[in-house]
Amino acid sequence: MINAEKLSKLQSVNSTLDEKYGEKGSASRAEFDAKAQAWYYAELLREERKKRHISQSQLASLVGKSRTYITALEKGQTDMQLSTFIMLSRALGMNFSLVVG
Repeated sequence: MINAEKLSKLQSVNSTLDEKYGEKGSASRAEFDAKAQAWYYAELLREERKKRHISQSQLASLVGKSRTYITALEKGQTDMQLSTFIMLSRALGMNFSLVVG
């Protein structure tokens, strides 16, 4: 059974993020959010690459990039342009749709 006293002392995720990275709308929070999204999309690509048993070197060759670039993307060490994301996802046989609205 969950202890109600302990549960009441837990912080929400948003308040934890506010403390560590600044409140929503601040420059530091926007930078964190952008890095988190970049990591998320790189993680999608990494998981699909592994699922298809494609090495980083093989993927790099398919898209004309270096293995070190693919490694940096997957570790979140470099930003990925939308065109690169589309190129990598197509090389992995993934399809994405953009929903606006």
